[in-house]
Amino acid sequence: MSRRRRSVASARLEEVLGAQLDGLVPGEQRALDVVDLGGGTGGLALDVARRGHHVTVVDPSPDALASLERRLADDHLEGTVAARQGDASDLVRLLGRGAVDVVLCHRVLEVVDDPAAVLADAAAVLRPGGALSLLVAQKHALVVLQAVAGNLAAARQTWDDPRRLDFAAVTALVEAAGFAVREADGIGAVSDLVGEAVVESPAAWAELLALETAVSRDPAFRALAPHVHVFAQLPPEQVLSGS
Repeated sequence: MSRRRRSVASARLEEVLGAQLDGLVPGEQRALDVVDLGGGTGGLALDVARRGHHVTVVDPSPDALASLERRLADDHLEGTVAARQGDASDLVRLLGRGAVDVVLCHRVLEVVDDPAAVLADAAAVLRPGGALSLLVAQKHALVVLQAVAGNLAAARQTWDDPRRLDFAAVTALVEAAGFAVREADGIGAVSDLVGEAVVESPAAWAELLALETAVSRDPAFRALAPHVHVFAQLPPEQVLSGS
């Protein structure tokens, strides 16, 4: 059975995040309190909930949250994921300070006006030693991918968009919010460049995933990846701040 090439990048991200969540509390595996900021219809939240964690999706769209509720019912996962309407500025009001172990913030920073404020609010709801899972589209890689695909207007728009970030900018934002970066992976560095015909067989798909895994933390390949995943932690005794 053929697989879409994007699923290789998705599989790598799921693999990385799963290991990071499992290892968050050294020597102990327990259910974590997780908030998925901008989680929409819950694709990521359901994956995390299936690993035994408690997940709250915070999203401004009532339509997306309604779709999430339907997905939970269809998958018989009612009660595993809570849906709350709001955005980053509502996190403290909705959850309270120091209330969760992990904040998932995937594909959010590149579409907000103030990424620093989003990360400050994320830090505010985390417990000491809490973790941030951040997935961000990388500006330079996205420009190249769009241009190679013939989407020249989109490439120029991406280049001119001040909200688009690179790895150095992401790292600076994360550290300014009080986090220490623990791991950083390029997501899709190789797999997003490989045509579907190349990975039609399960063996080829698995080989591409193995290659993606091998190169994902190499700095040069990470810089080429269309997305970067950063896993960062607050200090154990972090004094929480934010709006």
